[in-house]
Amino acid sequence: HVQLQESGGGLVQAGGSLRLSCAASGTISSSINAMGWYRQAPGKQRELVALITRDRTTNYADSVKGRFTISRDNAKKVSLQMNSLKAEDTAVYYCNLNRTTGTDYWGQGTQVTVSS
Repeated sequence: HVQLQESGGGLVQAGGSLRLSCAASGTISSSINAMGWYRQAPGKQRELVALITRDRTTNYADSVKGRFTISRDNAKKVSLQMNSLKAEDTAVYYCNLNRTTGTDYWGQGTQVTVSS
C-alpha cells in the first residue's frame, strides 16, 4: 500500500520562500517512474508544477521556471524549493507518484498561501 506524506506548506509573504517535501511509504523504490508536484487554485484545474523522473530528468511549468527547484532526496522522497513566491502561486499543492505500471498516487494536499 503506497502512501504519500506531504509537509512544508504555509503562509508566506510575496517574495518569500517555502520548501515542500513528500515522502512515499511502501516497498516501491524500484518501480517509481517519477515523482512531482501539482497544484490547484480555487476555480482552476489541477496543473503540473514540477516533476523529476527516476533518472533525475526534471520538468517545470513555465510559470515557475527559475523560481522553483525540485530535487530527489532519496529513492522515495522529493522536495520542492519555492523561491520568489507570488500571489498567483497560492494553491493546494499535491504530491504525485507515478509508477512504472502506470498507476498514479496522490498526497492529501498542502496549502500554500502567498500574501501580496
